[in-house]
Amino acid sequence: MAPSHPPSTTAGGQPHPITLKVLRLSRPTLTPQTPLPPSHFGNGLDIPAQASLAYSSADPNSSFPLTPLLTLPSAFGAAYVGETFTCTLCASNGVREGELRSVSAVRIVAELQTPGREEGVGLELRGAEGGALEGEEGGDVGPGGTLQRTVRYELKEEGEHVLAVTVSYTETLLNGEGGGASGGGRGEWRAGEEFQEAVPLIAVRSKVTERQGMGREERLGRQFVLEAQLENVGEGAAVLERVWLGEREGVTSRAVVCGGEGREAVVLKPRDVEQVMFVLEEKRGSGEVGGRVTLAQLNIDWRGAMGERGGLTTGWLASKGR
Repeated sequence: MAPSHPPSTTAGGQPHPITLKVLRLSRPTLTPQTPLPPSHFGNGLDIPAQASLAYSSADPNSSFPLTPLLTLPSAFGAAYVGETFTCTLCASNGVREGELRSVSAVRIVAELQTPGREEGVGLELRGAEGGALEGEEGGDVGPGGTLQRTVRYELKEEGEHVLAVTVSYTETLLNGEGGGASGGGRGEWRAGEEFQEAVPLIAVRSKVTERQGMGREERLGRQFVLEAQLENVGEGAAVLERVWLGEREGVTSRAVVCGGEGREAVVLKPRDVEQVMFVLEEKRGSGEVGGRVTLAQLNIDWRGAMGERGGLTTGWLASKGR
């Protein structure tokens, strides 16, 4: 994210001593590389194909495109529903040594405005060591120093999100002769950072079919087949760790075809599709005969290409009434 700048001056006409930067925390990626094609100009004009590589491989003939070098993201990147958005808020004290003023009790408050909560959701701030800072009144930041706080939020909705940050501080004006206080007051300003829309990484298309001819015995209830297609609609690869059902009370299920559980990991490249299938049974007498039956919610746990976790839970899936 780009840095946030406060208003140019305070109500008293003085520049704000505190500035803020909002930085998204993302995992680095492996650096790709592509060797130059061989040339045959002769007369010393040929350039070795390995000269363009960012990492000199032990095997000069290797064409593997990834290197052990890590690259930090150069842009914000995509924000996916189901992942945890993490960013750092850095409040910097712009007062220089020797100025006749000081800043203390710097405090940062953050909230996130989501499509479903336009009034904003208060975010818990954590310090550099990861501990929660409940009830903190503020921190003292010396000249040129920085107060750093981290916020985390699990993205559950599609659409635009706005991170609103309020910075407050106490400014003390110093007497040049004896070094005592000659005035000051409390300062505060608010900034909003709007980042791109949160979009789904895994698109789910599902179908529920009742098994005909099943459940005729008195001890059995109605049975259903739940089929779902999971498509990677993101920009990078995703690994399905677990696909499972959260059944309604009175419904049991078993997996027939299910990726990511009890088998090798399923890697979905962009636009790849994985098919899963479950058989569900409703206990006899637990629902309306022939009516619409609410069955379960489909849960998907996944990891990104560099190991970042994510998850998705669908709404309640139901059968069609007869």
